Amino acid sequence: MITSSYRLSSTLMLLGMLFIALLFMPQVLAEPTSNIQQHEAYPKPIQQVLSVASELFTEKSADFMVSLPHNYQQNSAKSYVVMLDLHPRSHLLHTGMHDWMSHNGGWPWLETIIITAPDGHQGLGKLKELAIEEKGNQQLLDFFEQDLLPAIDRTYRTNGFKILNGFTGNAGLGLYTLINRPELFNAYIAASPVLSRDFGYVLKDAPEKLKNLKLKQQRFLFVSTSDSGYEQGQLPSFAELESLLKQADDSMLNYKVQRFDGSYYMTQPVLATAMGIEMIFNDIHNTVQPDSELGKQGAQAILAHYKTLSQQVYGFEVSAVGSLTALAQSQFTADAEQAIATLELAIANYPTNPHALAALAEIYIELDNQTKANSLLRQAMTLTEHPFWLNKWGKLVKE
Repeated sequence: MITSSYRLSSTLMLLGMLFIALLFMPQVLAEPTSNIQQHEAYPKPIQQVLSVASELFTEKSADFMVSLPHNYQQNSAKSYVVMLDLHPRSHLLHTGMHDWMSHNGGWPWLETIIITAPDGHQGLGKLKELAIEEKGNQQLLDFFEQDLLPAIDRTYRTNGFKILNGFTGNAGLGLYTLINRPELFNAYIAASPVLSRDFGYVLKDAPEKLKNLKLKQQRFLFVSTSDSGYEQGQLPSFAELESLLKQADDSMLNYKVQRFDGSYYMTQPVLATAMGIEMIFNDIHNTVQPDSELGKQGAQAILAHYKTLSQQVYGFEVSAVGSLTALAQSQFTADAEQAIATLELAIANYPTNPHALAALAEIYIELDNQTKANSLLRQAMTLTEHPFWLNKWGKLVKE
């Protein structure tokens, strides 16, 4: 028979062992946690709350969640794209995808300010409800135009390019915004939009309004769906929308309709966001090939193309340096002087871009003009803080 004193002694011994284990456990766990927080591969997101008041609300202001690019505070001269999503749960989705798709030099996703709506705000919910159910009611768009978008521009360094992203009902509201007030956003991503049962009167209004968009600047639309069970009821209205878009045939509306058949319903906003972002910024990242129709027209034609992209499509500067560099490299074998002239044109138009200087330096290296090459490389290194380029060009200088 086990005595009370023996049980007490055993209990005290176990408690002592447990205390020692707990004493050392935090030290074991603290080290990797600390390393993860400080590791450069895991930049700490800059998250803020933007409170937006409106006369259209009968209650307090709406608190929108904002995520800023991780270098926003360090790079005070830079302005950014904005993306808005009205679903509160989409915030972690978009910030995570944005970090992954933008950390490699903004390719394919330019660094963007991500903004999502509050959860359960009755005033905002009422505006959405009126837009969906009451034909001609545009108070939600008034809120965007008069309150929300100006508040974003006043508070943050925005470059004027704005994306409205949405899934299901919010995707339907994105299409409602596009046909009623397309100037509010430059690009629209609509994943599995709800359009049946006169949702927002989009399909009823679209035939006339798509033909009368009268866009002064190009607008992007990426709209998608799949054949999942949840979306079957929306497929007829989706097909009708696709037909209406084809009939509109507005050159200033750059749209793409995508089916992700065979994929899951809840995967749709992930697929649509990724593919929509690639479509929207495709002209920025795709280099004009020297043997293409545009490339064969020469440096001035390429430069004019990028000026058009900057002024009429994106509203912020889109650099032609990559395309002009590709042209110069193709020209070098046959005519080195022409290649130099192409890169000098690039430098004259983009004097703060280090890559045009470095490309010209490499041509002078081939021509065995080390003095000129060194001067250009050193100048290029003063225009960047990126460790990869500093290391690469620094090695060229030493060589």
